[in-house]
Amino acid sequence: MSTSSLSVAQAVISADSAARVVAAAVAHAGRLGVRVNAAVVDAGGTLAAFLRMPGAPLHSVDIAIDKAYTAASFGLPTGRWHEELQRHSAAVRDGLVPRPRFVGFGGGLPIVERGALIGAVGISGASEEQDDAIADAARAALNLE
Repeated sequence: MSTSSLSVAQAVISADSAARVVAAAVAHAGRLGVRVNAAVVDAGGTLAAFLRMPGAPLHSVDIAIDKAYTAASFGLPTGRWHEELQRHSAAVRDGLVPRPRFVGFGGGLPIVERGALIGAVGISGASEEQDDAIADAARAALNLE
C-alpha cells in the first residue's frame, strides 16, 4: 500500500488580496474615465472577488469573469491568444475558440506568486487596450513582480 497522499496543496489568492485587486482596478479605471467590471478568480477559476462600476456594460459582467477564468485556466494573458493560436493546428483553433467561457482578447491576466499561479484578474467594459492596462494596474497592487 502506498503511503503517498491522495491530495496536493494548491496556493490560491486570499480574499483580502482579491479584494485589493478589484479595488485597484476600479480606481485605475476611474482615473482613465471609463467604467468597467473587474473580476478575480482563484487558481481553480472560481470567482473570488468582483466589482461593477455603475454604468459599466452589463454584458461585460460575464466577459470580465470569463477573462479571469481563461487567464487562470491556461496561465496566459488573454490578449496573447491570437498570437498563440497561430502556432496550433486548425483543429485546436476550431475546438478551443468556441468553448464556453474562453476569451481570446485582452483584459485577462494570470496572477503568479513565487512561480505559482494563484488566480487571475479579468477586466471588461472599456477598449481592449484599456482593459489590459487596468488589469495590469490591478495586478500590480499586489507588488508581486
